[in-house]
Amino acid sequence: MDAVSRTTAMGAVEGWCDPRFTEALDVFTENFEIRGEVGASLSITLEGRTVVDVWGGRRTEDGDPWTADTIGVVFSCTKGASALCAHMAADRGLLDLDAPVTRYWPAFGQAGKEEAVVSMMLDHSVGLPGLREKLKDGAYYDYDYMVAMLERETPFWKPGTRNGYHGVTSAWTVGEMVHRSTGQRMGAFLRDAVTGPLGVDFWMGLPEALEPRVAPMIAAPADDQARNSRIALAIRADPAGPTAQFMLNSGGFSANARAARAAEIGSATGVSNGRGLAGLYAPLANGGALNGVRLVGADTLTRMSRVSVATHEDATLAIPTRFSLGFMKSMDNRRLDNALACSVLLSEAAFGHVGAGGSLGFADPECRMSFGYTMNRMGPGILLNDRGQGLVDAAYRSLGYRTNAGGAWTM
Repeated sequence: MDAVSRTTAMGAVEGWCDPRFTEALDVFTENFEIRGEVGASLSITLEGRTVVDVWGGRRTEDGDPWTADTIGVVFSCTKGASALCAHMAADRGLLDLDAPVTRYWPAFGQAGKEEAVVSMMLDHSVGLPGLREKLKDGAYYDYDYMVAMLERETPFWKPGTRNGYHGVTSAWTVGEMVHRSTGQRMGAFLRDAVTGPLGVDFWMGLPEALEPRVAPMIAAPADDQARNSRIALAIRADPAGPTAQFMLNSGGFSANARAARAAEIGSATGVSNGRGLAGLYAPLANGGALNGVRLVGADTLTRMSRVSVATHEDATLAIPTRFSLGFMKSMDNRRLDNALACSVLLSEAAFGHVGAGGSLGFADPECRMSFGYTMNRMGPGILLNDRGQGLVDAAYRSLGYRTNAGGAWTM
């Protein structure tokens, strides 16, 4: 790879890039110049080899430079790591994704959830995208409290009959499937079985000693577009509904709190950078194993990538969505009214997860590519904004893919 050293309005862009992926480097640089990027990192692997590893900008709008080891909260990109843990438990014969949830979590089987099965925890169809009872302050930082709340909660729909994004609650629905089947909490299992063996810089429960490396998140502005988005309209239409409970009943959660990064919130507060996300997905882009570390077998990998649910209107996000068991699939909402930044365009083979504000990690087993992009300045919308999608588009074009006009990148 060639060394990179460029100057932008927000400071230096540094790292390494294979000349084949110069377009991705160009887009990454342009994001600082014309798309409002503050600090960011991008990593791409191909056939298990790193072909792009760049970073740049600033940790805060007027602060220190973003360096090679800067990390930050990746929000729902964390769900990809959680889903991987569940699939690894299944691959090892510890967790049956088709079994009743009550086989592992007996107390869950109440208030209309008696017939729920494990796979519903992963594909956002179990009916618990939020909780109706007002949560205590700091609720999300208290794992056992959230587990007990979900045990008692009545689902918003009969489990399995529709899907609605479980934006935060999947930390404990999926989390308990891993906990109760492996005997380890998710953060410990991830560290021992995945990130430790792979040497990947991804944390679910960040050690305090690593706090100096963290770039705080910069929220997207609360402008008229946000105030009149599909989610905002759904909240106003039904203040007691699933969208409102997901968005507003959080117990005062703040992603920039030390308590949030320390907690094992397996849906929302993973801490990493582009290199960490690409490294997490690299084995999944290469048959389930890399450098002697096997995560899952071929059958499990197929199940991870196959669409499990798709809907014209997600009960929480109010847009069409497509999910495999725990991962996002390519979603094309470009022609939908009032849906700016509500798409993520990958190949049909790819699977991964977007994080709030526009971060992304995914694997593409078809072209054996993994991808990770993180940033500190959050963008608008629900899925990818033009910064992240532009990087994805450049990566696919670099591999000879021709178009995404059909809703997914194709040759």
